[in-house]
Amino acid sequence: MSLNANSAEVAFTFKGGMLPMTVMELTSADPERIRRQLAGKLSQSPAFFQHTPVVLSVEKLDEPHLALERICAVCRDHKLLPVAVRGGAEPIRQSAWALGLGWFAPVEEGRARALESVAPFAEQDEEESAEAASGSAETRLYRGTVRSGQQVSASEGDLIVIGAVNAGAEVLAAGSIHVYGALRGRALAGIHGNTHAGIYCRELEAELLSVAGNYKRLEDIDSQLLGRAAEVHFMKEQLEIKPLG
Repeated sequence: MSLNANSAEVAFTFKGGMLPMTVMELTSADPERIRRQLAGKLSQSPAFFQHTPVVLSVEKLDEPHLALERICAVCRDHKLLPVAVRGGAEPIRQSAWALGLGWFAPVEEGRARALESVAPFAEQDEEESAEAASGSAETRLYRGTVRSGQQVSASEGDLIVIGAVNAGAEVLAAGSIHVYGALRGRALAGIHGNTHAGIYCRELEAELLSVAGNYKRLEDIDSQLLGRAAEVHFMKEQLEIKPLG
């Protein structure tokens, strides 16, 4: 078989990854109550409702059956895209699959099976890929610019980047993220649910900031904070961004 024939047979590859995903935690199974609240949210933050993928968490609902199809329709009416359901009894899992949605185990079970591998990095220049271990085995030190399309992660602790994070790049950490340069890409701290994690950078221009799954996009960040040294924390059920130092 020729080399070209072998290449033609490879249509895709599977890669592990840690993608930011908004969780919509339902405390009511009433589609109309959900509709009213979404309408109010849409008027407050229209930029958020731009075909944003969401996971519907039903862990707080004590109902083996719910109108999942109607709830999904309400979400789509408000430009949210349900992609999966988290939690629920067997009928809910079957309904999710019937609607073409994924299903995740409740968070207590899911944490026990937390993803440990991430997508492999793109090829880097030797200068950019030079890394050294810091004083803590759980902290990862990365020297160089994280380029567009690259992903750098610290799956067990903090991540320190001695350089910039370009637009289109992504940095992730189980703990906090420190960027000693411009942060223009995506930064996701506390990826396993650590709400005490933070993000610190010399120049804030981030496309997306996330701490423990709670995030803000560039258009939601106060323009007075852009281009400045800043720190990000999860406080009072929302992300708080303030000048650093």
